[in-house]
Amino acid sequence: MANYDLTPRIGPNLDRHLVFPLLEFLQERQLYPDEQILKAKIELLNKTNMVDYAMDIHKSLYHTDDVPQDMVERRVEVVGRLKALEESAAPLISFLQNASAVQELRADKQYNLQMLHDRYQIGPDQIEALYQYAKFQFECGNYSGAADYLYQYRALCTNSERSLSALWGKLAAEILMQNWDIALEELNRLKEIIDSKNFPSPLNQVQSRIWLMHWSLFIFFNHDNGRTQIIDLFNQDKYLNAIQTNAPHLLRYLATAFIVNKRRRPQFKDFIKVIQQELYSYKDPITEFLACVYVNYDFDGAQKKMRECEEVILNDPFLGKRVEEGNFSTVPLRDEFLENARLFIFETYCRIHQRIDMGVLAEKLNLNYEEAERWIVNLIRSSKLDAKIDSKLGTVVMEPNHPNVYEQLIDHTKALSGRTYKLVSQLLEHAQAQPAR
Repeated sequence: MANYDLTPRIGPNLDRHLVFPLLEFLQERQLYPDEQILKAKIELLNKTNMVDYAMDIHKSLYHTDDVPQDMVERRVEVVGRLKALEESAAPLISFLQNASAVQELRADKQYNLQMLHDRYQIGPDQIEALYQYAKFQFECGNYSGAADYLYQYRALCTNSERSLSALWGKLAAEILMQNWDIALEELNRLKEIIDSKNFPSPLNQVQSRIWLMHWSLFIFFNHDNGRTQIIDLFNQDKYLNAIQTNAPHLLRYLATAFIVNKRRRPQFKDFIKVIQQELYSYKDPITEFLACVYVNYDFDGAQKKMRECEEVILNDPFLGKRVEEGNFSTVPLRDEFLENARLFIFETYCRIHQRIDMGVLAEKLNLNYEEAERWIVNLIRSSKLDAKIDSKLGTVVMEPNHPNVYEQLIDHTKALSGRTYKLVSQLLEHAQAQPAR
């Protein structure tokens, strides 16, 4: 299943520190030889200041207690640089640790800079030193300290580019500490800046959106409301266009979110069209499953793809999150996916047939006869299915479903409202861009 591993595609769009959790997952799943993963870790660590970690991995990889001299020298260099940066930022750090002094700060950044200069002799050099110290802390793996200092730096920084860089660093630190609520707030803040900022080139803005979507995967597949919010973000026109242009592999995660989302959305039909369009540029068992069910009506193919989907989910760092329950570990998303995938097959199959043989249906759902019968009974009981079971003939008889005219009118009105909003937004953007030219 390493064929469907997206780490080589996702990694270049992440900060190198965010790649470590992916490598840890791959090592645990044993998708690649252990030696290959350890070498990849060392290659990443060589570009950070996490020298002690690099030494430990070197010992594991080469089964020795000795480490190369260049690693020892690098450690001395890192410690020295850390102390120098700490001394440079010390006046400002001392001020920030004084609760009564911090209360003097206001929302006006210019006032704060003048006040710091007049009362505490803290100027631009010390503020820049705080940024460099926070960045160095992050590179050393002290994400908690880095997050605190970057937050404080942004409150004082007047350089928009440097403030944006600090926000990316703060987001990465919160993700690595698994503070999902705070990380989501930073993600939304970053999205607002990316969408409103004037970039030197439209390509820069597209690239920023692609980075944001890749980083957001950590949050959306760990946050309680993440599977809804990933649809809200990825399915926006600008972001979906970026996916189709530069990152079609992200369709796997949007497709998964649509499948496991219990509240079916009006955008789902449009998303199926995107899946159909992009099959030439990207496909995996999850996107192919949707194509089988909704494009080709190939239920045998969908059944085969469903089995492959299970393997893809188990071996994906974002989808295959395990939860320990006593002596057992489960993958909640896998179970939800398979349940909803069966429902997708069943609903589509039922639209085509009025009377369905239970044995055939069990085969399509990848269940045995008893399991299929029990599953359909539960659907009928939970009012998800308007049907009857004919036990003598071993068939499911579908009740005729007459569309509600009023519901159709409401759905079309909602869709029209959404399209009008998009059109007005595009016209406003175009009008605002004209004076800039």
